[in-house]
This record gives sequence, structure tokens and C-alpha cells, in this order.
Amino acid sequence: MSVFRRFRRLLRIGPVQVGTAYDGRGRERHTAACTAPRCGFSAEYDSRAAAELAARTHRCPVR
Repeated sequence: MSVFRRFRRLLRIGPVQVGTAYDGRGRERHTAACTAPRCGFSAEYDSRAAAELAARTHRCPVR
């Protein structure tokens, strides 16, 4: 099983990028990840709205 996913519907909110992909079981998953160096924030959600909310409320400690 590959850990690499093909993300679609990419959206950037500040330093956080939100993307949608299918997991290994065929379920749609939504990921929010901060692109700032050394931040380390990333999380996976069941809904797109939750991922976008996380991106909007993320306070990057590096910035």
C-alpha cells in the first residue's frame, strides 16, 4: 500500500494548504497542513469544512 496520495481541490489559506484525497480504503479524506518551515502542523479530517476551519484558525508558531 502506498503512502503517497494524489491530492485534488487544493486551496491555500495563509500558510496552510488544504487538499482532498482518497485513503487506502477508498474513503474521501481532507488534509490541512502548514507549509511554513519547522511548523509541523498537519491534520486529517472527515469533512472539507473542518479542514478549512482548521486552516483558517491555525496560528503558526513560526511566523
